Amino acid sequence: MMYHPSCFPTSAATNTHFPMPSRRRFLAQTGFATAAFAAAAAALPSEARNPNLSATRTVSLCGKWKFRVDPSSIGTQEVWYAPEYSASDWREVEVPHTWQVDPEYVDYRGIAWYRRLFDALLVWRSAAVRVEFEAVSHTASVWVNGQLLGEHSRKGYTAFTFDVTPMIRWGQLNTIAVRVDNAFNEHMLPRGRSSDWANDGGIFRPVQLLITPKAFVERVDVEAVPHFGNGDAALTISAHCRNTNAKEWTGTGSFRIVDDENGTTVLTNTEPVRLTIKAGTNQALTLSATLPQAKLWHFDSPHLYRLELSITDGAEGHQFNTVFGVRKLEVQDGGFYLNGEHVRLMGVERMAGGNPGFGMAEPDEWIAHDHRDLKYLNCIFTRVHWPQDKRVLEYCDRHGILLQTEVPTWGSATFKDMGAQPDVDIMENGLEQLREMIARDRNHPSVVVWGLCNEIGGQDPPAYQFAKHMLEEAKRLDPGRLCSYASHSLRSTPEKDVAGLMDFIETNEYFGTWHGPWHSGTAEEVGHHLDDLHAAFPGKPIVLSEYGYCACTPERPEGDEHRIEILRTHDAAIRSRDFVGGVIFFCYNDYRTHMGDRGVGALQQRVHGVVDVYGRPKPSYAVLREESSPIEGFTIENNLNIFRVLLKTRHDLPMYRLRGYKLRGIFYGQGDIPVEQREVAVPELAPGSEAKLDLTFTQSGAPLHVQFDLLRPTRFSAYSSDWRP
Repeated sequence: MMYHPSCFPTSAATNTHFPMPSRRRFLAQTGFATAAFAAAAAALPSEARNPNLSATRTVSLCGKWKFRVDPSSIGTQEVWYAPEYSASDWREVEVPHTWQVDPEYVDYRGIAWYRRLFDALLVWRSAAVRVEFEAVSHTASVWVNGQLLGEHSRKGYTAFTFDVTPMIRWGQLNTIAVRVDNAFNEHMLPRGRSSDWANDGGIFRPVQLLITPKAFVERVDVEAVPHFGNGDAALTISAHCRNTNAKEWTGTGSFRIVDDENGTTVLTNTEPVRLTIKAGTNQALTLSATLPQAKLWHFDSPHLYRLELSITDGAEGHQFNTVFGVRKLEVQDGGFYLNGEHVRLMGVERMAGGNPGFGMAEPDEWIAHDHRDLKYLNCIFTRVHWPQDKRVLEYCDRHGILLQTEVPTWGSATFKDMGAQPDVDIMENGLEQLREMIARDRNHPSVVVWGLCNEIGGQDPPAYQFAKHMLEEAKRLDPGRLCSYASHSLRSTPEKDVAGLMDFIETNEYFGTWHGPWHSGTAEEVGHHLDDLHAAFPGKPIVLSEYGYCACTPERPEGDEHRIEILRTHDAAIRSRDFVGGVIFFCYNDYRTHMGDRGVGALQQRVHGVVDVYGRPKPSYAVLREESSPIEGFTIENNLNIFRVLLKTRHDLPMYRLRGYKLRGIFYGQGDIPVEQREVAVPELAPGSEAKLDLTFTQSGAPLHVQFDLLRPTRFSAYSSDWRP
């Protein structure tokens, strides 16, 4: 049985897990609190600086739930949500859960139900209690104790929260029931079957209770803009506060900013701001400040800050914590500039849900496994087709991957049979998903681009208008962040495509797969395509948002050599064009999809990756790592165990300055045993520059071999070489 660490009862105030011996282990796994659990919750320490403040207490509702499919849609009529309804014959599942990896339900798309019990502690009676679902695919109706909380409809990848306080039975067991529908739907995005990824149904991301004072902070938006001249950063802090009391709430708001690396306070506001919130309403609180000598977030130095935003009326208060970074990715002179430095970015896309053992209900360790792989593959820039699990974004924040996250609008069929404008339901669904994605993800420094749609046929009038409206809304909500869309309709009359409205141009390039015969796809074709785009959009960087090779039809064989050939030949054509600002190989993994032409059941898939669905590398894996490395040359000379290494950095793609790197050598002696390790600092290297480095080992005998790695400041290897005599 596998559990997410985040699925056990914890306190956000202390980040500690409650003990779970014997019977309490079972009760905690099923969400039932014990007297010891209640005592532990009541004894949780409040914020040390102000005893009247409390952070959000989080109680996980992950773990064991009862589950049943409902193909005849009778559950609502038979009140399966009622507390007295017996679910003894329902099967037991572990949430996060998707039924699409169960052999019995792998092809079932429709309605299913989840039920469980949870305890509501008496000490929470004076609190506001909400239930938060991080994602349910794609429509969820939620009941507590037989009363309908609400519905989150036709939005399968964004989080939602309901207030459960009025329905709770304090000091008793409470029933929560969720009706889930993942049937293909023509009135949402992705529309119908237009989703080339795993269409998994279920409560497939974590779910928890949020316990706060009745006046609390729902979320905080942080805008952190660096000033490269003086090293400071301008902060705009927007707190969204809610008062669930029956009377008006009056108090003050304040904040503290902590360096997340060492825990030191770097900024506080000296004058708390007055705040009044009418009963049952929301109120925004906006604060401005200057963060002195801000440490910048970069993929090689992903520095983070923690904001603690507090509101209090003097007797009781709430503290909301969020993590942010200071960085700026912008377009200047037809190129990308990260924190004022001209960069050319490279990476690979991962398709979540690809592993048939987990599907979209991915555990912590699998998310970390795949993203460690992305770092090893020198991925510094990636894109995803739909809003991701927040654990993915947190990994990218802490380990340094630039990310484009996207509204799940895929394919020209999205706008089939529409007039000059997109249908109202599709347009509104797209805007709703965009708003929810931005509200949840905007503080993540790794998120540098809002992706608005993918391969929609951007010269078709309704598709054009859809992307235009999405762009306008994204800029209204978050004007400082770049926006684009991945186009496949730029090979003719590109100037007519809605791509021209975006901050930069994205093209999905598949010469040798989807474009022309699979055995063609020459580098010359790639070059001509890029030159045409540059001529059409001379002031904007071009990003190859997808390129690669898919063995997706019977006549296209899978032997991986075609993938390797495209990597090497297409990269050469791309590198020679300095207006290309970035490339994203598609993709990291073979992935499960109802469109797959290989495999059956949970293994129905598209063969597109440098690893298989279980993460096993193919030969192209090593080639992608080498192609994506910032190192162009690495030569080694040995003189009596003094090794001289000559490094040469790429001047084209990827292109960025190396700061804080180290060269490590591990000496392997008799029996192939590592017996000595040496490291030396690498001087700062600009693109296209060289450095000579010496590593001196103390061993008297010659090595069997020496393993060299160029280490990023984050300790991920950017280049490896195994020297042998």
